[in-house]
Amino acid sequence: MADPSAPTPSAATNRLNGGEVMARVLKRHNIRTVFCLAGTAHSQALFALDDLAIRVVSGRHETATVASADGFARVSGKVGVAMIKGDQGLPNAVTGIMTAQLACSPVVVLVSETPANTLEAEGEDDNDILDLIKGHAKWARSVPAAARLEEFLEAAIAQATSGRPGVAVLGIPQHFEAAALDYIEGARAVPGMTYRPSPDPAAIKAAAAMIAKAKHPLFLIGAGAAQSGAGPALRQLTATYNIPAFGNNLGRGLVREDLKLGFSWALAQPAAKDADVVVLVGSRLNQRFGYGLPPRFASDAKFIQIDIEPGTLGRNRHADVAIAADAKLAIEALNDALAAAKMKPYKDAAWVNAALTVRQSRIDELGREPSGPIHPYRMARDLMSVLPENTIYVGDGADIQNWMHAILRIRSDRAYMDHSPLGSMGIGTPLALGAAAAAREIAEDSGEPVRPVVLVTGDGSFGFYCAELCGAALAGLKIVCLISNDGAWGTEKHGQMKAFKKSSNCELGQWDYELVAKAFGLNGEKIEKPDDILPALKRAFAADKTTVLNILTDTEAGIVRKTDPRVQTVAFEDIVASLKKHHTPSVA
Repeated sequence: MADPSAPTPSAATNRLNGGEVMARVLKRHNIRTVFCLAGTAHSQALFALDDLAIRVVSGRHETATVASADGFARVSGKVGVAMIKGDQGLPNAVTGIMTAQLACSPVVVLVSETPANTLEAEGEDDNDILDLIKGHAKWARSVPAAARLEEFLEAAIAQATSGRPGVAVLGIPQHFEAAALDYIEGARAVPGMTYRPSPDPAAIKAAAAMIAKAKHPLFLIGAGAAQSGAGPALRQLTATYNIPAFGNNLGRGLVREDLKLGFSWALAQPAAKDADVVVLVGSRLNQRFGYGLPPRFASDAKFIQIDIEPGTLGRNRHADVAIAADAKLAIEALNDALAAAKMKPYKDAAWVNAALTVRQSRIDELGREPSGPIHPYRMARDLMSVLPENTIYVGDGADIQNWMHAILRIRSDRAYMDHSPLGSMGIGTPLALGAAAAAREIAEDSGEPVRPVVLVTGDGSFGFYCAELCGAALAGLKIVCLISNDGAWGTEKHGQMKAFKKSSNCELGQWDYELVAKAFGLNGEKIEKPDDILPALKRAFAADKTTVLNILTDTEAGIVRKTDPRVQTVAFEDIVASLKKHHTPSVA
């Protein structure tokens, strides 16, 4: 319902207030869901969004509000929009902005700023509140005049979505949203087509020749491949030539994780050292990949790198063939080049599973006890037994993430996200909220059932932003949330126990977290016996609203992960000693 004190549009003058102009820009870009931490800061825009039937999903913390927009963007492929206050709100939002930026998510953060004429020469307010995040966002500007509000919002959307996606932060002096502005809808151009850079034919030819000569070629697939829509082309290439693909982050599931051709990086990384040609598609060689260096990868392995951002090519590890291009266009061209060269398929990709024999054997041994404390592997196996093929999976926590990577199989596009690469605990809950909002919107467009959203988190990480379940309740969004409750900051506790034979300040207690869900009118259950997990999961998937399953897991299971490299799927450090311990052929 519109604010009665706001200027109203007139057929004669086409006058709108700034908030109404903002809403019309978002509508023009087919944005139908935004995320906002409520307050007077964006009143005019919120009323206008309501008038245009654009949904507003409520947040309880600014980082979570931005993270929800991030989760929405990762699943939908559209820009995610977060609306927050400057002053107190922007400092709270820094972690969400950093997470989205490092994940290359197209997110626009609209920040309500204090009017410049209210600042004092020696007051507490900075003249430019955006200085706080300029080093962590792709783009950050303040609107200099109310009449330029539309222009700057269009620029923010363009910056967030063009090239390598990222976070665009737009500061809007609060009084600009109430300002009366001229606006003629027919005079505004529709959003332009985004042009994708095509690969250099010579580079594609060189890459095809290198792959054809390889004995053990390997594709490493990241978020850039998902964002470009490269899934079909990657599935065609890997299936035609029997080349294995390891997915990471949003790149997981583009090649179905069947443990024949498709694998997760977390599980299959010990095999990477046996690859002689590595094709990196839309992913940076960061800490999770050991920066592309030995011992995770052979020192003489050849690297082919495809990325839309030229500055990424050759970072940390020399790229023998560097292809600055859109991932989808590059993989399609590579398919054509391999076909033209009449390349024959490799016999199989059995070398990957051969390298994983010791690891898989150990994983298969654990968590099989029919009674007693619940092992995280039991929880993971029961989840996989009922997990629909198109589920969107959101991971959070530390120990539970390590355990889940061993069992989890992602089997569809845009179906996996976690807190990597920043590693900020708790971000999974708002990511799941945004993912659920995106799944609902996609279902409305396609007519298909809403894709399920599953959040698996730890008891420590759940505590950060558990109030975001309020947003799920208010918006009618469904998430199936599993908490692995071992009563501690497990990674820290067992690290201390290993090093010092005792722990301090790591115990949390196995509290009744399911009551948080019930406080918001959602479903919650506590699970204490292994045989109770599966029936509870079935009830959660059948329910019509969010369910939190508080699963009391073995408080001592984590020590095995600290002492047995075979079950370590995430290394939290990459110093030489850690690399030798975790990833040499003899132990991993």
